[in-house]
Amino acid sequence: MSPRMSAAERREQVIEAAVAEFSRTGFEGTTTAAIAKRVGVSQPYLFRLFPTKHALFTAAADRCFGAIEQRMRDAVGGRHGRAAIEAMIDAYQEILTKEQTLLRLQLQIYAAAVDDAEIRAVGHVRFAALWRLFGELSGVDPDEIMQFVARGMLGNVLQAFGVPFPPGRRLDGRWLADWARDAERP
Repeated sequence: MSPRMSAAERREQVIEAAVAEFSRTGFEGTTTAAIAKRVGVSQPYLFRLFPTKHALFTAAADRCFGAIEQRMRDAVGGRHGRAAIEAMIDAYQEILTKEQTLLRLQLQIYAAAVDDAEIRAVGHVRFAALWRLFGELSGVDPDEIMQFVARGMLGNVLQAFGVPFPPGRRLDGRWLADWARDAERP
């Protein structure tokens, strides 16, 4: 028989399950029952850990943004300037191509924020923190940070539409022009 989990350990397990469930079906489409079932706890127990569905979604959003922040920190290492941006581009492209849960949860956060002021406020704070982090890690000017963020958002959209990234290559304008020219029309 395995030892009993502490509330903190169970809370971590619930957040991981929430990340997975919310990434698939969004804030509105995910039930707390599905999250509780995934973890193997009752709904009343889940609500002892997180008093509301919003609190659980916020914890999942924090985990998503935190994972991205950590990946950027790890990628940059001791680099600075353009080299730091290049390292973050590579790290983010890896997130997009290999960690679909993070991509999908980001998209769900953005979609939920449109109609939900509480989620919008969380997104506002966390996205601003990401922006500041990119500046702190790289030291580049805000226009270069904007280009980096724009490239990442374009990657989000392309991945959401199932556009495959070029194998072994960074996303670039020439590849996108070729893709757009050759893409099937609806």
